[in-house]
Amino acid sequence: MVVLILALLAQSPAPAAATPPAVTAAAADRRNVEVPDTDTHMVLADFATKDAWEAHRARVRLQILTAAGLDPMPEKTPLHPQRFGKLERDGYTIEKVLLETWPGFFLGGNLYVPTTPGKHPAVVSPHGHWNYGRLEHQPLASIPLRAANLARRGHVVFIYDMVGYNDTIQVPHSFNGRRETLWAFSPLGLQLWDSIRVVDYIASLPEVDDTRIGATGASGGGTQTFLLAAVDDRIAYAAPVNMVSAYMQGGSYCENAPGLRLGISNLDIAATLAPKPMLLISATGDWTKHVPQEEYPAIKRIYDLYGAGEKLTEHQVDAPHNYNQETREHVYRFLDQQAFGRTDDGKEKSAPIEKLGDMLALMNHPLPAHALNYDGLLADWQRVARAQADATEDLVVLRARFARVLAVPSLAHVSRDWMGVISRGDGDRILSAWTPGKGRPLVVVHPDGVPAGLALPEVEAARKAKRPLLVLGVFQTGSSVAPRKRTHNHWLTFNVSDDQARVHDIAASLAWLKVDGGADVLATGAARYWAAVAVAATGGSHALAFDVNALSGDDQVLEEQCFIPALQRAGGLRTVQRLVARSDSWPRSSSGQGSLR
Repeated sequence: MVVLILALLAQSPAPAAATPPAVTAAAADRRNVEVPDTDTHMVLADFATKDAWEAHRARVRLQILTAAGLDPMPEKTPLHPQRFGKLERDGYTIEKVLLETWPGFFLGGNLYVPTTPGKHPAVVSPHGHWNYGRLEHQPLASIPLRAANLARRGHVVFIYDMVGYNDTIQVPHSFNGRRETLWAFSPLGLQLWDSIRVVDYIASLPEVDDTRIGATGASGGGTQTFLLAAVDDRIAYAAPVNMVSAYMQGGSYCENAPGLRLGISNLDIAATLAPKPMLLISATGDWTKHVPQEEYPAIKRIYDLYGAGEKLTEHQVDAPHNYNQETREHVYRFLDQQAFGRTDDGKEKSAPIEKLGDMLALMNHPLPAHALNYDGLLADWQRVARAQADATEDLVVLRARFARVLAVPSLAHVSRDWMGVISRGDGDRILSAWTPGKGRPLVVVHPDGVPAGLALPEVEAARKAKRPLLVLGVFQTGSSVAPRKRTHNHWLTFNVSDDQARVHDIAASLAWLKVDGGADVLATGAARYWAAVAVAATGGSHALAFDVNALSGDDQVLEEQCFIPALQRAGGLRTVQRLVARSDSWPRSSSGQGSLR
């Protein structure tokens, strides 16, 4: 019998100058070495064909929806729109609007409608992190002037709140936590849902031609603009302002849901709009200063795959971060061209700036009695998540959704070297001890790594039975522990959690085995969660050699033992139990740990 790696290494001391495989593997593991954050320089990959891009585009779209907690999409319940407080102005009207975008959750905004008859194109217009939100009026940004000028030019315009601003105050603007992360409950998800429901509302208006709906916003509103355009095909054209950048991906929780930018950036997201018309506005005084030389050419390569390079345009303003008059005038011309097929000089005209009380929907107009607070909204979000997972009868669909949440990487290229290090592609490194044999393989995962796994009595029993045996030292366990930067506020937006990486390692190791009949997976302690989740996501004929029903699906337990963004949103342990099989070689025991024959 030949037992490779750590078992041999433990018996034979290495030369003094040698570096132990564990140290080498952990130090070389890309997940420890490359830890991107919101300020990491990002590059949009090259795509040789339109088909290759469109396959990537589909993945990006699903990644956005998964990170936002919108996969599957929640039910679109009645909006119960409240439209009131009309102001008559020269060439347009303004009304206050409240929309019930989720039962008990209300979004505030203002609707600007041209006074000309007939159907009009529309613009949905989220705002950035300005002090007054959608009502900001100052030299660097005036949202009311933008809306008034567009309405005079013939566009129906809806300006609406970020969560936690103005009329949309049932939850704070910035919130996060390990519980919320498990349920994919985030400001980004709520705002993207609000934006989708805004399009529902705008498209339903008798004044609107729903084939001509555009979107524009700056800063955080720019992020909302390209996220919405990426997932909602009803957006026909867009002008994200001062936000598409290879150098900064957004600094707020409302722009950085966990899992959003694993392997992608805002360039990938913005490029999903191709081949629809898009105007990229940048500024010399912020993180978009390189757009004409870097981001615009990169995204244009995607447009060129469609033969539509002319549909992507850009303009840079010599100013700090802004949506100032020069920027607005370029956007007016762009939106006019898309909506009407004509344009003029785009010069902005003055318009009255309304009193805040005349614009705020909740001024002397309280929320309905059934309005939810933060805890109530989270509880209802959790209820919907459980119901959607439980109602999904097709296990293929359920498994695919679960795999998206886990962000399981490609397992097409998994190898194992002579030192026992299993590698996925050129990045992940997994320590292992392998003993060939006959029959169904046993894969062992211990939370303290390979030596602890080798010491299990079940492993000795498998050796005596001459079964194939693979003992794993998964990410950041035992001798695989290595320094990893986790200090950036939004690090889970760009990096998988430790437990998520452990699941990836188990999935990759099962792929390396290449056994048609599957393997039995034995795990102890917290590793039982990682193994159960890995088998649930990968499918095949693999079975668990422990009682998955003994595992707790409570939030607090998962926060400590299996912390994976959106795990609960996908159904958590209830879904895992539906997707895994139990090994016939494992008899049920009162302890729930099991034993192997």
